[in-house]
Amino acid sequence: LQNVRIDPSSISFSMWKDIPVPFYMSVYFFEVLNSNEILQGAKPVLNQRGPYVYREFRYKTNITFHDNDTVSFLEYRRLFFQPDLSNGTEEDYLVVPNILMLGVAVMMEDLPNFVKLLLSGALGGLKQKAFINRTVGEIMWGYEDPLIDAINAIVPGLIPLKEKFGLFIELNSSHSGLFTVNTGMKNISRVHMVDSWNGLKKVNYWRSNECNMINGTSGEMWPPFMTPTSLEFYSPDACRSMTLVYEQSGKFEGVPTYRFVAPKTLFANGTDYPPNEGFCPCMQSGIQNISTCRLNAPMFLSHPHFYNADPALVDAVEGLHPNKDQHALFLDVHPMTGIPMNCSIKLQLNLYIKQVSGIIQTGRIKPVVLPLLWFAESGYIEGSVLKQFYTNLVLIPSLLDCLQYIFLVLSVPFIISAVVLWRTSQRTAAEKSPHHPTTPSKPP
Repeated sequence: LQNVRIDPSSISFSMWKDIPVPFYMSVYFFEVLNSNEILQGAKPVLNQRGPYVYREFRYKTNITFHDNDTVSFLEYRRLFFQPDLSNGTEEDYLVVPNILMLGVAVMMEDLPNFVKLLLSGALGGLKQKAFINRTVGEIMWGYEDPLIDAINAIVPGLIPLKEKFGLFIELNSSHSGLFTVNTGMKNISRVHMVDSWNGLKKVNYWRSNECNMINGTSGEMWPPFMTPTSLEFYSPDACRSMTLVYEQSGKFEGVPTYRFVAPKTLFANGTDYPPNEGFCPCMQSGIQNISTCRLNAPMFLSHPHFYNADPALVDAVEGLHPNKDQHALFLDVHPMTGIPMNCSIKLQLNLYIKQVSGIIQTGRIKPVVLPLLWFAESGYIEGSVLKQFYTNLVLIPSLLDCLQYIFLVLSVPFIISAVVLWRTSQRTAAEKSPHHPTTPSKPP
């Protein structure tokens, strides 16, 4: 118990502070093969490219302990491209949706026509198209786009961007918010459980208190002595708490684990799963509208290739092949300590596109949730850390179990001898008793 608390003197503290597990983020892009036809109303045809693999380093700063058995921290992530593990380079060109233009078009759909005409004119003047040819590095880490200045001039405050636009521009060398979690010093069952995030006990992105609640841990470790039921964590990337359910027991490199996976209800809509009504407005089950925490852009979160989603989403585009082995997420956790031994968190980012009247650049695009990319953050314990885990949590307990039985076997003869001696002494005492029938009685 002492060694799994968040305490500088505990064994697990250094692992918690600077995670020694090698993490990798693998990114797969969906290249659009028929961009001109899509503008004429055709079904999108996609081709998966990648993976583009990044080594991910995580470390905590601003660690501050509080009097109420909590600790606050900022966790930073740094990503470094790994060409030897990747299928391609950051200089690869891909034809992808013009996310900024198509997203803003949907966001402006209900604005007056003259505003949309102004935007359409600006798009024409800037030679903006619905689909662009950009490098992987530009899509990931940002590129300068004069459209940003035009949008800020036409509709001030619509997008809080100034210079560059990129899907992961705020991820590298940045933190995921100020977490305050329980240390477990007084109550070990609360260790790692989130007390607040950015000073909030709950968020305000969603339409119900249940959906806005910040539940579970920060997603790194869980309280010890886990039961095979479920686990929860708050994900700033998804802007919500997530619950994974127990699937099966197993072993990772000899260490016992519980495997937790995403239930089919994770991204279900409010019709199929009423508790998710607070995440709506919803579309088909299997995608979650995250526009409220993504600048109101029409963005949706899902499993890769719309795994576990409504088949209509898969049928609306060509090139998707969902399957459990490649696209399901999982966490393998050591139940005694609550420490993950092996994990792979996989999510897909999607953009809702459609024809918007008044903006000619959207052509006759049919309404569709278009996959942009999916990524997998994976890590597993190895090397000296795994050796220490195996020694302390498997080898030594097994040895103690064996010794227990050895001592039991060795003690059997002594136990038998003790019983025999005890019975003999009892019999001897009984025979010497004046009330024993064979004992001669004294004359009166």
